Amino acid sequence: MSVLYHLISKNKLPLKLLLLIFFVSIVSFTHAQVTAPPDSLKADSLRIKNNKTRNPSYNVSKQYDFGNLAHDILHPRKKPDTLHKGSGITVVPNVAANPTIGGQLGIKAVAGRRLGNDPKTLLSVGATSASITTKGIIYFYINHNIFTPGNTWNFQGNIVASRSITPDHGLGIGNGITNGSTTDNILADPTHKGYAIHSQYYNFREKAYKEVAENLFIGGGVSFEVRRKIVNSDTVNNGTPYSIYNNQHGFAQDHYAANGFLFNIEYTTRDNPNRAYKGIYFDGGIRINQTWIGSSKNAVQFTTDLRKYISLSEEYPEMVLALWNWGSYLASGAIPYLELPGTGRDGTYRSGRGYTAQYFKGTQFNDTEAEFRFPILNNKLISGVVFGNLQTANDEHGTKLFQVFQPGGGTGLRVLFNKATRTNLALDYAWGKFGNKGFFLNLNEAF
Repeated sequence: MSVLYHLISKNKLPLKLLLLIFFVSIVSFTHAQVTAPPDSLKADSLRIKNNKTRNPSYNVSKQYDFGNLAHDILHPRKKPDTLHKGSGITVVPNVAANPTIGGQLGIKAVAGRRLGNDPKTLLSVGATSASITTKGIIYFYINHNIFTPGNTWNFQGNIVASRSITPDHGLGIGNGITNGSTTDNILADPTHKGYAIHSQYYNFREKAYKEVAENLFIGGGVSFEVRRKIVNSDTVNNGTPYSIYNNQHGFAQDHYAANGFLFNIEYTTRDNPNRAYKGIYFDGGIRINQTWIGSSKNAVQFTTDLRKYISLSEEYPEMVLALWNWGSYLASGAIPYLELPGTGRDGTYRSGRGYTAQYFKGTQFNDTEAEFRFPILNNKLISGVVFGNLQTANDEHGTKLFQVFQPGGGTGLRVLFNKATRTNLALDYAWGKFGNKGFFLNLNEAF
């Protein structure tokens, strides 16, 4: 790494210009999966401490981010401090292309700030994005995760409005059916034929947490998820998994609502929500959908989210082994087809890289992931990751949870966009089974 850094420092401006052009090229031509915005950013810590270590990884002023790169190219004769002072706001273009959405153009921004003067207060974060595609998809969202001074209260929520296309690859974990009926085979989609579902989607979600002990929060809230004007290729003759599921469980074909109450317990010791070097995170929740507040069906659902971060080097603390397990389990009632837990349906919609959102799904679903993160340049501008995941789900034809697993994995690069908040641009190439593969472009780590 030191040799590479030495070569870079010998010829600063041309290489920096090359890096800027390379980044713009990535943003312009990369293929990204269609994902919904995070349920909540779950920003749970960026503790402000006076760190006296001489380690350059913790010395933010010695790190080099995209703001520094842009400054050196656009204003090479001005001192960096006059233009770049560690702002907590990061703005990037939201550009992508794939056969499902066509070409996409938009903007995405994230922000972070610590409220008050109490050094124990956790970082408050927010995000917003707006985009439009050549196939008429429109997506807008605003997220917030706010900690009041001293962590007395934590407010998490989001607002979403979209006109979307959702790919449908059937129910279950993709193992297929050999002796099922015609409708059973369509529902399981053993040939992995994709069906496009067009709809309008609206979501309002808000939760309030109270800190009851150090790093431990208990809270509750509400979530209203409404989908209207759903258009599926064949809802009359039970020709798609979506139409069969709706008929079997009593849902309308062209609309639904999943409105419910949320109750959660959360514990965290992560040192940073955007890019943790150490600590653990756990969130356990119960969701109770009720028809008397407008839900199409009653349902009770449990979710668990457990993450562990292990720094592998004192000299380079950002060399991290990150572990993640996320699960969602229906206890009673019925959930609308497009709200079933599955690939990319975790709180940040980033699980199961290598597959499109909801490629696998069931009433019981679990995903386990591991990721190795490592620095490439000594100035921290460029880092790398290698990751893998295992997904499992039940179906309605005898397959049980943890009986069949589907693997995925990949590798990626990270560009340090904002060193003040450890905000990275994440570019991953991932692949799975059944011909699934592609580029995935996002801000910050998957977990």
